Amino acid sequence: MTEHAKLIAEIEQYCRETGVAESTFGRHVVNDGKFVSRLRDGKGVTTSTVAKVRAHIGQNHALEETAAPRPKDTSPKVKKISPKQRKREELKKTAFRFYDNRQKYLMFVNTCSEKWVVAERAGMELAHIHPQPPALRLFDAGMGDGTVLTGVMREMHRRYRTLPFYIVGKEISLEDVRLSLEKMSDRFHEHPATVLVVTNLYYTEAPWLTPRSMQAAATLNWVDVPLAGDSAHEFHEQIKDLQPALADGWQVRASEKTGNPLYVRPSVMVLYREDHKFLLDQVIPKPGQNRADYDLVMASQPYRARMPVDFKVQKVIAPLARALAPGGRLLGIHSFGNDPGLEIIKRVWPDENPFITNRHELLKTLKQELGKTHRDLNYNAYADKRALFRYDMHTLPSEIGNESIGTSTLLAAWNAATYVAQIEDGRLEDVMSDHSYLDATRDVLNEFNGLWFNDESYVVSRRRR
Repeated sequence: MTEHAKLIAEIEQYCRETGVAESTFGRHVVNDGKFVSRLRDGKGVTTSTVAKVRAHIGQNHALEETAAPRPKDTSPKVKKISPKQRKREELKKTAFRFYDNRQKYLMFVNTCSEKWVVAERAGMELAHIHPQPPALRLFDAGMGDGTVLTGVMREMHRRYRTLPFYIVGKEISLEDVRLSLEKMSDRFHEHPATVLVVTNLYYTEAPWLTPRSMQAAATLNWVDVPLAGDSAHEFHEQIKDLQPALADGWQVRASEKTGNPLYVRPSVMVLYREDHKFLLDQVIPKPGQNRADYDLVMASQPYRARMPVDFKVQKVIAPLARALAPGGRLLGIHSFGNDPGLEIIKRVWPDENPFITNRHELLKTLKQELGKTHRDLNYNAYADKRALFRYDMHTLPSEIGNESIGTSTLLAAWNAATYVAQIEDGRLEDVMSDHSYLDATRDVLNEFNGLWFNDESYVVSRRRR
């Protein structure tokens, strides 16, 4: 047993013997109700904290020994739970997919410029791709509310006005699919030769529109939507009528292991203009007859920052890299830190470090995962000047630089900082009992004359044949 595991076992034994809840133990010893659960998640601990924990346990055991003996426990014996079962129960309680918090997400999207800036960054990659007939092929590894995708589609039309577009967007959130489709009527009007596919399949399945398991494949919900007419209004009305089909096809359930949402039924929805069906016959996908071979794959914030690098590579980036066509490019983007947003977090939680994987480490791991079987891939980390970019929170010009920053602005800045750093709700409740978090936010906004965040990008490209 490692020292880390031994410490957890000592705490568990102490809590069982004394009847003290683990959250209470954490608050008494280190003023952190999540201390024990974070230990189980692998969080490191300093030697001074270990000493403090064992001193607390030893001191209280000594007090118990000098106290009067407790009466014999005649209550029914509680069935023992194995460490594996306990771990699973803890995951169910604490698992939290931060990007599914709608209120935080929508406030962040509407107060910060990340979506615009990411769309511009993705548009730059269009200058380096080499589309082949019958279409320019794009995969969006997480549509979100569709802001990035529609921005890139506008740039695609500007550069390639006469090329058919084949676009696949992966999204498991029903609300995000609705928001994305609401933006698409204008895109079908401006660029009629567009095939848009929306799917809730996993990263290992979505590029090919094919579930991996035979059981899932047998229940695949494939919906063709030929849009009649030739005006944006007509397309909008027909897309709006898809709500019942979306509600049925995008149901989710929680994973027993992690709590993350999983699809109940694998679904693929294919939208295109009916008056262009003949022209797009070789572009419109059919069940069981699909290939990946994408010219551009966009992977903007496709994983939680705190997930281990092996998970990010094996479950997300590696499958997307395999889906590239010759000459294709995968653009990855994730939060970098070293900005005023992280400064707010560190003033409340000084030891917080949410961004554990940089682009160099991720690409190194990806190369180890794919190197021998995909020697035609290039891994481009680039210099900071090209790889790093920033986006801002929108504020009024006169609002920053004084002590009277509006409460709504402070709350928006706090929400943006905690959203980007992916701080769980339980931890937020612990610090929002007083106004110190708003004071920290105000100080940072005044010190930096605003609030902005840094993202970093990387590119994986496949050599042309």
